[in-house]
Amino acid sequence: MMVEDDLHELSRMSQAERIPASPEPFEVFFRRESRRLVGLAYALSGSRLAADDIAQEALLAAYKRWDEVGSLENPGAWVRRVVANKAVSVVRKRVSEAKGLARLAIHRDVASVPDLTAESEWLWGEVRRLPRRQVQVIGLRYYDQLSMSEIAEALGCSKESVHTHLRRARKTLTRRIGSEGELP
Repeated sequence: MMVEDDLHELSRMSQAERIPASPEPFEVFFRRESRRLVGLAYALSGSRLAADDIAQEALLAAYKRWDEVGSLENPGAWVRRVVANKAVSVVRKRVSEAKGLARLAIHRDVASVPDLTAESEWLWGEVRRLPRRQVQVIGLRYYDQLSMSEIAEALGCSKESVHTHLRRARKTLTRRIGSEGELP
């Protein structure tokens, strides 16, 4: 459903938000962005099993409408927004998903997802306990290393809103973790 919302939003974008030149080939975009999108999906969802699916769904949505998405000034921002929205849905469904996966004992090859240290796993677990938008901002800033402007574009909000969410997330994490787990 969120992909449909993002596609609907794409259709409402003004022509000024698009580049008049023809888009780069989807294959080039895919090769450049897919690994980072899988990593972002993993950082935000905490699920190695779901990360590849989230990224693939976002890329499929972009592929189906590549003439429109590819002509945006920053098609990567649009796809990251889809990934961020889908990752939040995965987190919300985590309990039922975990039970289903345990019952089915599904094991997938997750070699494309980078390994995190135990400390990083713990820290990202704390991040995922934050409100949805704060989780997205932290993931895009610290995992994907986007600038505040790029995050605002990816999430479709103002740069000031990104700063607010980042400040609140840092404050909450600092309170939970204490001064030992100093945040960058």
